[in-house]
Amino acid sequence: MKGLVTLALLVLPALALAAGSFSLSSTEIKPNGTIAEKQVFKGFGCDGGNVSPSLAWKNPPAGTKSFAVTVYDPDAPTGSGWWHWVVFNIPAEVTSLPLGTGNPEGGQTPKGAVQSRTDFGKPGYGGPCPPKGDKPHRYIFTVYALKVDKIDADENASGALVGFMLNANKLDKASLTVTYGRK
Repeated sequence: MKGLVTLALLVLPALALAAGSFSLSSTEIKPNGTIAEKQVFKGFGCDGGNVSPSLAWKNPPAGTKSFAVTVYDPDAPTGSGWWHWVVFNIPAEVTSLPLGTGNPEGGQTPKGAVQSRTDFGKPGYGGPCPPKGDKPHRYIFTVYALKVDKIDADENASGALVGFMLNANKLDKASLTVTYGRK
């Protein structure tokens, strides 16, 4: 019996590694890299392209019924961070968002998915634009695998409200962090 338990303890972690872990990647942004001007906000003194990067995820956990994507800046001088992009109710069969999906009028939002209000005051992607002279900020891109088909929110929901619902319904999440600063 002891040998069986030992074998199970050795085999189960190997099986978990073989299956792969839930992960997020992008062609345009690299973990711990600096975000390109194309993804930077256009406004508030920034002159970027405000184009959301492409995102792809793989190895979601069993039982995933939908996905959500957020971009959050924990370094914003607000006391509560800054929500740059909030997309939820992405169908379970969708495993990527193409470049530019963050433009709600662009027609690339997956059918049934919702882009809700960011801290810029409207739905859609709002790229990085930290205060001039502040240290570079971190921008955390996160995909959530959810145990529900839909969360009960609409395009007027705040990032904080959606974040609460995502954390209450997540099976797993995968993130990548990039930085951006202005002199």
